[in-house]
Amino acid sequence: MKKFIETIKNIFKIEDLKKRILYTLGLILVYRFGCYVVIPGINPTQLAELQSQASEGLVGLLNMFSGGAFGNAAIFGLGVMPYISASIVVQLMGMMVPYFQRLQREGESGRRKLNQITRYLTIIILCLQAPAYLGNLHAKLPESAFLIKGVYFTIFATIVLMAGTMFIMWLGERITDKGLGNGVSIIIMVGIIADLPFAAVSEFGSRFSQHAGGLIMFVVEMVALFLIFVATIALVQGVRRIPVQYAKRIVGNKQYGGVRQYIPLKINAAGVMPIIFAQAFMFLPIIFSQFEATSALGIALSNYTGFWHNLLFALLVVGFTYAYTAVTINPTNMAEDMKKNGGFIPGIKPGKKTAEYIDSVMSRITLPGSIFLAFVAILPAIAMNFIGVSNQFARFFGGTSLLILVGVILDTLQQIESHLLSRHYDGLMKTGRLKGRNGM
Repeated sequence: MKKFIETIKNIFKIEDLKKRILYTLGLILVYRFGCYVVIPGINPTQLAELQSQASEGLVGLLNMFSGGAFGNAAIFGLGVMPYISASIVVQLMGMMVPYFQRLQREGESGRRKLNQITRYLTIIILCLQAPAYLGNLHAKLPESAFLIKGVYFTIFATIVLMAGTMFIMWLGERITDKGLGNGVSIIIMVGIIADLPFAAVSEFGSRFSQHAGGLIMFVVEMVALFLIFVATIALVQGVRRIPVQYAKRIVGNKQYGGVRQYIPLKINAAGVMPIIFAQAFMFLPIIFSQFEATSALGIALSNYTGFWHNLLFALLVVGFTYAYTAVTINPTNMAEDMKKNGGFIPGIKPGKKTAEYIDSVMSRITLPGSIFLAFVAILPAIAMNFIGVSNQFARFFGGTSLLILVGVILDTLQQIESHLLSRHYDGLMKTGRLKGRNGM
């Protein structure tokens, strides 16, 4: 405890780091305030029906990512999901369209152009999502909840929702430039964490209802949640290091190369993307099955705690993990870059043999990584079925929310760790695998 207090003191001794932390916290407060500002023209006392809808299913997931703004009919109701959707589309285009591939290779200028394209695409997505969100409001809320009627409200509220999302994007960029970095990710994480205290208190209260297990079962839940966090950290941080030897070069009176380095291949190179793709794909058969009221397929797949739903979901996560890893990691380019810089893997011929070796290693480590990622994806359903965890609290036992929480928290700790070590202070911990300490 004494060591922890000393570390906190060291953090606030560094003026630049202190300013970045306080700046980030200030912008987070602005974001959280906006999550409770209701769209002008809506009576905030009549949102009970919308808030009950926002606690389950896909809508509940969107509400959690928006920090509760979706269920509050707030000006930030759409959150950053339109921007995330646009980023995914641009990223996929970068894998398939030569123009986007060329921009990715142009360095900083190409990155600026891609960011601009992402912003324009975000506006297009907002023009579609905002009216759809307002249509949902009209379907769920009584007519008396709308103080402004007709098409004027739709136009006005659409502009407000678009401005809200663009303002959140601006907050994220400010956090990235002048705060702790990863601005949009931190905003998403804050939205997820905001629901955690209420979910935990609700779960604690429900455990003391009749035949719910009491304090013992709540402790079991918390221990299970802790172990899941530990295992997820291991998944996110796990790497397979491939040694690379660089040949010695004499330039003038200086010697270059001749040292051994490593290529860190991540066990989960795809991150959270396979789960996002799998979740989107899972809704297609459900939508198509709605044409038959008693469709067995629709009934089976719409039950997100059922066996068949989770089996298909897990298989999709495994498949998308391999597909996404294959398009994001190119062993041939890695082998060519290594050969150009005079590097080689000991015992492996440069060129084609090196590419084949990297591809085989990547395939082997992706298999356990994809299986564990699929297990993380279906953990909420397992928690609800076998431990009796409530739907609201079970979201923190796995899926996208857990991976985002772990990933963003680790990145933020690495940022703080690097600031401390650059000023010759001790890091956040003596042991462990923060990248700021050991460079892995």
